[in-house]
Amino acid sequence: MQTEHNQQVQKLFLEIMLQNPESFLRVQNIFNAENFDRELKNVAKFMAEHTDKYKTLPDYKQIEAVTGLELQPVPELNEGHTEWFMAEFENFTRKQELSRAILKSADLLEKGNYDPVEKLIKDAVQISLTKDLGTDYFEDPRARLNRLKSNNGQISTGWPSIDKRLFGGMNRGELNIFAGGSGSGKSLFMQNLALNWVLTGLHGVYLSLELSEDLCAMRLDSMVTSIPGREIFRDLDTVEMKVKIVSKKAGNLWIKYMPAQSNVNHFRAYIKELQVQHNIKPDFICVDYLDLIMPVSAKVSPNDLFVKDKYVSEELRNLAKELNVLLVTASQLNRSAVEEVEFDHSHISGGISKINTADNVFGIFTSRAMKERGRYQLQLMKTRSSSGVGSKIDLEFNQESLRIIDTEQEGEAGYRPAPSQSATILDQIKNKPQTDSPAEVGKVQAEVTSSKLKSMLASLRQGNNS
Repeated sequence: MQTEHNQQVQKLFLEIMLQNPESFLRVQNIFNAENFDRELKNVAKFMAEHTDKYKTLPDYKQIEAVTGLELQPVPELNEGHTEWFMAEFENFTRKQELSRAILKSADLLEKGNYDPVEKLIKDAVQISLTKDLGTDYFEDPRARLNRLKSNNGQISTGWPSIDKRLFGGMNRGELNIFAGGSGSGKSLFMQNLALNWVLTGLHGVYLSLELSEDLCAMRLDSMVTSIPGREIFRDLDTVEMKVKIVSKKAGNLWIKYMPAQSNVNHFRAYIKELQVQHNIKPDFICVDYLDLIMPVSAKVSPNDLFVKDKYVSEELRNLAKELNVLLVTASQLNRSAVEEVEFDHSHISGGISKINTADNVFGIFTSRAMKERGRYQLQLMKTRSSSGVGSKIDLEFNQESLRIIDTEQEGEAGYRPAPSQSATILDQIKNKPQTDSPAEVGKVQAEVTSSKLKSMLASLRQGNNS
């Protein structure tokens, strides 16, 4: 049952704080006299000013002498009362601050001043007491280390040689950036990563600010079916059947084109709508790519890359934490990186601002010529979770299927890469079609045939009507 924070309840708040100064200390960071009703506002203001000046709360007689209001001790005040007070005072403060923020916003909107509105509302909604006091270093070292071990590398990338350098894979709530020059295959890499994840059953969203939805999807068609893009249209029945077979064991993947200069709020709104309409909560989000996004937080020139990318990177990372998702994006390398064989922070367009915010940053060395030779090379430029900064990772690129696969050989500290789950699934489809039961394959074929018949009938009806 929701508590009504009427004048009597507000008076009780003040009496509990006065009787138990520790309660006041615990809520001091959100205490605002303006939130109280008119008759209590002076009392709250006097308590705050007295504490600030004398480092102690006033007593009952001082309050009555100054404000004319008599407060009483709470009979048999116990720990349960204190816990009730903490929870309810937080709710009360958040509601009051939000109400005043909405009123201020209405005035600002009427004057056409839109920029401060979002911050006003956001600050009010985020009001909360500090409940998490952090980690007691000496309390339980074993539990602390086991917790770190279980939280690191939560999700495999599908490439063991990358996972190894990230202590097992990528983590939810983190920002991962793949930086490469023009034509290096940033989009292809993220599409491969998205496919790796969706083939393991994860749900994801691929937000493209450059390529069309159809082009992104056609690339995935080649990856799933191993049919080169130039041959996709020659046998649509086979493509459809293979894609539908894979879909039986895969998660959901939504591809959405977003105009350049979209911002994180546009992404948030889309994901919310996806959840509402399809009841799907994404496990990962791929954003293609960071440099085309504009910040929400401030009006900055698209030419001021350092400031723009700083805000955008921070907002993307906050989105990853807010939604508890894997978030991957790409960024452009500047022209000075074209001929380099080693990357550093200076080679990323916009500079250090992205590096500082991101949890993991990879540089893509791959040129068009390297891809033609079937090579893909990454350099780990930054990571928060391992000591592999500077190390290079060799991957193999199949120009026909557009698939990127792991090629790290046995030897490095006795490391022997296991085949990725996604590669295993694809091998089953390509090389061992019998692993899918005849009934399942027949069902898919029937679905495809039925779909074609429906299309033909619709065309016939349309022709007769005309």
